[in-house]
Order: sequence, then structure tokens, then C-alpha cells
Amino acid sequence: MAKKLPTLDLFAHALRAKPTTSRKPSTKTEANAEQSAPDLQATMLWDKCLSIIKDNVASQVYKTWFEPITALRWQDSQLTIQVPSQFFYEWIEEHYYALLQKTIYQILGAKSKLQYQVLVNNNGETLEQRAIKLPAFRNAPTTSQSNQQSTLPFATATPIQQQYPNYLNSRYTFENFIRGESNQLASSAALAVAEAPGKTRFNPLFIYGGTGLGKTHLVQAIGNYITQNNPSSRVLYTNSERFTIEYVNAIQNNRVNEFTNFYRTIDVLIVDDIQFFSGKEKTQDNFFHTFNALYQAGKQLILTSDKPPKELVDVDDRLISRFQWGLTVDVQLPDYETRMAILQRKSMDEGFEIPTDIIEYIARHVFSSVRELEGSLISLIAKVSLDRRELTIDLAKEVVRGVSTPSNKNITIQDIIKEVSKHYDFSPDILAGKTRKHEVVLARQVAMYLAKKFTSLSLKNIGSYFGGRDHTTVLHSCQMIENYLGNDKSVVASIETLKRLFGRD
Repeated sequence: MAKKLPTLDLFAHALRAKPTTSRKPSTKTEANAEQSAPDLQATMLWDKCLSIIKDNVASQVYKTWFEPITALRWQDSQLTIQVPSQFFYEWIEEHYYALLQKTIYQILGAKSKLQYQVLVNNNGETLEQRAIKLPAFRNAPTTSQSNQQSTLPFATATPIQQQYPNYLNSRYTFENFIRGESNQLASSAALAVAEAPGKTRFNPLFIYGGTGLGKTHLVQAIGNYITQNNPSSRVLYTNSERFTIEYVNAIQNNRVNEFTNFYRTIDVLIVDDIQFFSGKEKTQDNFFHTFNALYQAGKQLILTSDKPPKELVDVDDRLISRFQWGLTVDVQLPDYETRMAILQRKSMDEGFEIPTDIIEYIARHVFSSVRELEGSLISLIAKVSLDRRELTIDLAKEVVRGVSTPSNKNITIQDIIKEVSKHYDFSPDILAGKTRKHEVVLARQVAMYLAKKFTSLSLKNIGSYFGGRDHTTVLHSCQMIENYLGNDKSVVASIETLKRLFGRD
């Protein structure tokens, strides 16, 4: 779930908070007046910044590049943060400058400044003695940037022509989205919508799939494409949490009419993680009327969720029905070839040449999400750059062990039948049928073998899922697969692929 954005009242409360008592600085320190312990104000505000940053980067990126940062001071609209090294500072500035800038302005205000304090341990001197200050984005943002600090975008968007924050991240584009079999239909539909918003039959476009598979990248790519090719279009990216917060704030401030009118001026509305509308009846009711107004006006609606519309829980049936008016399409786990392409593209973007055998190893062992895949690569680069480790396959194995966690999810026989059918390109009904074609028999035997290996079902129960076959048939199938594993490379590859898909090695 997206983190809740703080309100202006919380900002004021944070700024009124008294700092903790500073520790006594070293007498050897040149700038000893500035070497106080982290104050409470700085910590509170930086934590709010981190809550937003965490939702916009891969978990491993967050752990590697943001967790080590310490907030030191908040003074005169300037937040001072401490980073472990100058290389660390340079990497942050090069790769995450825009995200940091946008977050700082949103949390601290348009006239705020960020200052780095870089620690250097040189010639045995203490870290405090070698503190270096490096200022970041001194200048206040433009009108459009300053508007981004508000948690109520409609408050800065009257009249209609005025700028407002669209919350699009410029790094999410179609050009750097890796297409594969797992997302081919979704990416094709997204591009079609981007080229003719509101004019295709894909309205609304509803994209669903697991966490970290690229849904947000894809829908933001639509928004960026439209704003670049038709700057006059009013595009807004939000998520269900932000929409709810804005609506509640509008109620509290007697500005519901402004809230409603603002959303109905949008040409392309993108709402991420729609599943979190669950149980929020008032918000759902408002969104229902907003949806209707935009749809009837020929505006484009784009929605994402972790599950298809019909599986949403505690969401009004009226909304679910409307979510199904257009195109519903899923994004799936990337296959091996797509994972390879993602890693190659990411390493190229980072300006790091990774040997093919290391790319292959990561692609084969990290498969639960694109986010985890990219996080593994970033972690590898960090160890080579920061720790001066040699780039080897052993280092890659170490990184993968740290990033990829084995799945503890129970595997059901329905899961196995579904994935085996997909792998061999058969309907599940065919596996339960009577056909004796070799390719179908092999797929059926593989499914039975995996069911015996990963479920607690008896042989008789397993057989019941395959057209009522008896336990001797299941036992024979398992023995056949064991034989194949000894001399048939194609069967070995299929079994390994399916095992990795289930999070089992």
C-alpha cells in the first residue's frame, strides 16, 4: 500500500517539536558547532521523506542507498543529511536527484534546501574532523514544482489553466519498459491508449498483476507519452490511498465541490492500486460518480490492481461492473528471456558492464518480481563500487542469497495444473482428458510429479484431478519423470523452470 502523505498540520507539528539535546562536540573538530547529534525535527521530517522514497524505488535500492543516510539538522528551511562517503553522495545525486528533490519539496516546502554532509576517514582522523558539506538543489522550484508540495492538487489548479502536480515520474517510459511474453498484451494495450486516449475501446484500461511486475511503470509510461505528445492534455496519476486522503481532507475543509470539479476536468485519470478502495464506502461513492462523469465525457480512465475486478473484496458492485467495461489485462512473472533483457538494459543504464554468466545467474535465480530483479543488480553494483569487491559469480551468489527469499507459500495442485498447462501451452482440461498424444502425456506426468513433490495429497487424490486416474498411474508418471531427469535435458529444463516459478529449488 502506498504510504500516507502527511498533511500541512503535521508539518507544523513537526516544526514546532523541540530538538533533542545536542552532544558535546569534539574540541578537535573544525566545525564543532555543526557537529551536534541528530535533532528530532530532522529525524521526523526525513522519516516522512523516506516513507515516500521507499514507495518509489526497489526494496534493495532503498536498503542500499537510503537506509544508511542519517538526518542531522533542520534549520532555516534546510535539512542536513549525512551520507557514508563522497562516492555515495555522487551516486545518489546522479541516480535519484529528481526523486529526492520532488520529495523534499513535497514534505518541506518549495523554498526548502537539502545539504549533504559527507564523511571521510582520512589519515586516522575522526569522521567528524573530516566532514565535507555539499549543498543540493539550492534554487526554489518553478511554479509547477512548488505546487507539488500540496496533498490536495485541486487546491492549486483553479482556474483550470493553472499548473497542478500530475505525480508522473519521468523515468517511466515505453522506451525503457522491457516487453516480453509476460506483459505483451498489457504493453500493447497501454501504447494504443497512449496514442489515442479516450478513443479506443480500451476504456477503462484495467491492468492487474502481482507486486513489482511493472504495472506502475506501464501506466505512468502512458501518462508521460501523452504529456509529451499532447502537452495541453490534463493527465493525473494518483493512487487509491492519495485519492482517499484528498477526499477526506476536502470534507474536513469544506472543499468537496472543488475536489469533485478538479477531478472532472482531467482528460486522462490514472489510479494505481485500486484494490485499496476496499471498505471505503464514501470514497467509492465519490469515485463512482467521478468515473461516470469522465467516461461519459469521453475521457480516458486507467486503473491497476493486484487482482482482476471480479476478485476485488468490499468494492461496490457498481464500480466492479464499470471496471469491466473496457479491457482487463494482466501482467505476469517475467520469463527467463525477459529477465535477461531487463538485467542487460538496467546494467547498461547504470553504465556498468556485467559479464554474461553473472547476468544469467541472476536471471535464473531471481524471478519473483522485476523490482527484486533490479534490486539484485543494484546491490551487486553497490558491493563492487562501495566495498571494492571483485565482480565474480561468487559475489553474484552472495547478492542473490541476500535479496531473494525462498517462498513459503503453500503450493496447491490447482497452481501446478495452471502453470504446467501454461508452460506446455495446453488447456487444463486437456491434462484431465483421455488423449494419449506424447506431448500431452508428458505434460500430465510432469504435473503429477510436481503434485506429489510439493503437495501433501495422496496418489489417489492426485489422480482424481486428472480425469479420475488411479494411484498406479500417478506412481508410474512420477517414475517416468525421474527417468527423464537422468537423461532428457528438455524435461530437466522444464522441471527447473516450473520449480523456480513456485519458489522451490
